Amino acid sequence: MHPVVVLLLSFLTCGLFLIYWNYKAAEVLNAVAGRELLAPVLAAVSGCCLPLNLFFYYQCGKGLEALGERTSRPELKNLSVLLLVLGFFVPMVAAMIVQQHINELYEA
Repeated sequence: MHPVVVLLLSFLTCGLFLIYWNYKAAEVLNAVAGRELLAPVLAAVSGCCLPLNLFFYYQCGKGLEALGERTSRPELKNLSVLLLVLGFFVPMVAAMIVQQHINELYEA
């Protein structure tokens, strides 16, 4: 899915799409990491609760580190803090960043 679609669907559904997106992103990042970074059900609930949402994006950063190792992209390290801050102020933009890197996995 294109990152802009994530942004548009998030706005059109007043953030409800992000609950579903969190669930699916957690499944993908868990598979990439080879371990459970975040339970998909907890990821879905995190779309409704700000402290859990911040934890979700922090864990997404950890999952992207594993993705960077798998695709030989060292620049994917240290995204956890950026995603944490964006998850607090504009979670839709943080979702776009994560979606873009997930797409790169499927393109490689």
